Amino acid sequence: MRRLLALLLPVLLLATACAPGSTDSAAPAPSASVSIPPSNAEALASVKVEDLGKGKAPKVTFDMPLEIKAESMRLVTPGDGEQIKAGQIVAFQQVMLNATDGETIGESFTKEQSNKITLDDNFKTQFALVYSTFAGAKVGAYIAYATPAVPAVAGSTEAPEQPEQPAAMSVFKVVSATDAPAPAKLMSADDVAALAKDGKLPVAKFDDKGVPSITIPKNDPPADMAVQVLTEGTGDVLAASDSISALYTGWTWSDGKQFDSAYERGEAATFSLQGVIEGWTKGLTGQKVGSTVQLTIPASLAYGEDAAAGGKPAGTLVFVVKIEAKK
Repeated sequence: MRRLLALLLPVLLLATACAPGSTDSAAPAPSASVSIPPSNAEALASVKVEDLGKGKAPKVTFDMPLEIKAESMRLVTPGDGEQIKAGQIVAFQQVMLNATDGETIGESFTKEQSNKITLDDNFKTQFALVYSTFAGAKVGAYIAYATPAVPAVAGSTEAPEQPEQPAAMSVFKVVSATDAPAPAKLMSADDVAALAKDGKLPVAKFDDKGVPSITIPKNDPPADMAVQVLTEGTGDVLAASDSISALYTGWTWSDGKQFDSAYERGEAATFSLQGVIEGWTKGLTGQKVGSTVQLTIPASLAYGEDAAAGGKPAGTLVFVVKIEAKK
């Protein structure tokens, strides 16, 4: 679960790459009942936090060294703001410390950066203790979270050497909790046609080699997903469980920049419709092999609102996809 510390502080600790096949939709499905592991809060009983004001990391003191033998979490101060609710998007700042000597490893307070988690069923399934602790707090709360030391791992032909990692503790400050926006849905064909007629959807053009380019209008992107069949094929109709090969190009709505293109590589990509972003699954299911489809996908059906922090294309995305074959 040190890996959770990295998850919660991507700006300081992680740099990840994206591809159309990488998606949060592969997260485990929520379970009806989730077992919450022990908090081991007693290991963090000595942790005290002094708030030093906006733009400053808090002063964190504790009895050193902390004896962290398992994932541990404690609500240090409950906060005096609104109660956090299930399903909300929680924004927080963080300072990460060496649990042995108190040395600061990284922090986001002075950078005025906030990271976010959504307290939904998927997060609850993956990180039950974190979910329950945040959900039991109020805005303004300070929460301590620690993981034990990790021994060094010798390198091999399959994986590089991993150095020893000391026990680490993070203190989170909850800065806001907001209701998640309504989930995006597929627009009706009539609504898509009306937006296109008014010039409020992107327009694709193809060069003499069949490679697409895109013109994106100046208006805000639609809240829901638009699917436009540019050329209808005559092949099999795709099911959500199918694997396909396809040519595609993707652009970000915000600046019109292309971020990926199998068209330009000249080689179709092969993938399962269960292993791509949700917008692709929704937009290509029911289409025919041979069709060229334009997908305007809101962030919630693409890489999420915080995609940029993980190095993925952010915001509403536009794709032109030519379905070559069903595998």
